[in-house]
Amino acid sequence: MFGIGTNLVTCQSQPALGCVYKLVEVDGEPRIKLSNDIEKVLIPGEKVAYRLFGEAGWPLLDLLVGAAEPNPPTEGGRVLCRHPFIEQKRVAVVPQRVVKLHEVVFDGKNGVPDCALPSIQETRQYVTDQINHTRPDMLRYVNPGEYKVSVSEETFRFLHQLWQSETPVREIR
Repeated sequence: MFGIGTNLVTCQSQPALGCVYKLVEVDGEPRIKLSNDIEKVLIPGEKVAYRLFGEAGWPLLDLLVGAAEPNPPTEGGRVLCRHPFIEQKRVAVVPQRVVKLHEVVFDGKNGVPDCALPSIQETRQYVTDQINHTRPDMLRYVNPGEYKVSVSEETFRFLHQLWQSETPVREIR
């Protein structure tokens, strides 16, 4: 039996799941979810997330880069950051600091985590530090600033190439 959507993974009367995992790759092959609703289109393939910081010390944006891309962002290096879906929205960033946001904890191959997990106290301190290093306008209750998440040029091109190749073409007679 197969099911699709939120009703499959959450109980409608008692929702408790704050996130849903999305399938982006199967056996090393990138997968894309197509939708008429642009927010539901998934960015395919394994990715690495980086936080890019500006001269003032605040995070400028997060950047998603394909895991196999040869040139990750570097401090002082110019990187083109693209909106995943709007071709005209792009910006060149020269980050003063670059932080890799995640590490693989469990890859499913050996049945146990691949690294030591942080304690509850360490996790809490990390979250507190992240909030303290967030631009104040993004923490406003009324009209908060929007935090940007971009993709690399290579990821942008790959996303749109796969999207085009997977989208059915209607035939009119």
